[in-house]
Amino acid sequence: MSFSAIRLEEKQQAFAELREIKTLLASRGWFPGTSGNLSIRTGEFSPEQFAFAITASGKDKSVHTPSDYLLVDQSGQPIETTGLKPSAETLIHCEIYRLTGCGAIFHVHTVFNNLVSELYAERGSVPVDGVELIKAFNIWEEEAHIDIPILPNYAEIPRIAELVEGAIVPRIPGIMLRKHGIYAWGANAFEAKRHLEAFEFLFEYAYRWALLKK
Repeated sequence: MSFSAIRLEEKQQAFAELREIKTLLASRGWFPGTSGNLSIRTGEFSPEQFAFAITASGKDKSVHTPSDYLLVDQSGQPIETTGLKPSAETLIHCEIYRLTGCGAIFHVHTVFNNLVSELYAERGSVPVDGVELIKAFNIWEEEAHIDIPILPNYAEIPRIAELVEGAIVPRIPGIMLRKHGIYAWGANAFEAKRHLEAFEFLFEYAYRWALLKK
């Protein structure tokens, strides 16, 4: 694939979808202090070569500017001349795309996803049993049980990226970073949003249920 083959309309579509989801999630307070990042893959895909649009680093996601997004390659490097920097966590997106071939990845920081990641940190995963929203992941067994993986939140992003492959569970489209936040993905922006919303509901449920059991 040549990155020059990414059509202008594909780039514009990705940026438009990112703006729409950014507006929605910002309205919920899921990007405190410029945190979080969003990306949408564009163009053709192979595990060795692909491109995606991602939010630029350090931007207030509650407002819109002409410099909110940029295109990067499979190594997280800009593929167009730009002064923008991709999100500091772009390498994690690179690994998730490489391993899953998904179409979009959304990462947010919320109080409940931070709390539940600490609550179950030693276990290494967030357990959820029989909650209806598990069906959002196309898991239809009655009283289904899932475990949402938790990875350590190292300061060096490459150290986290190295752990992604071993953490991905085929039917769970998400990975937690301890006291940091959730990365949720899907085949497209709509599916990634559905998965993200389901995860956030399940995190609040898991935390409140753990308190009730004490």
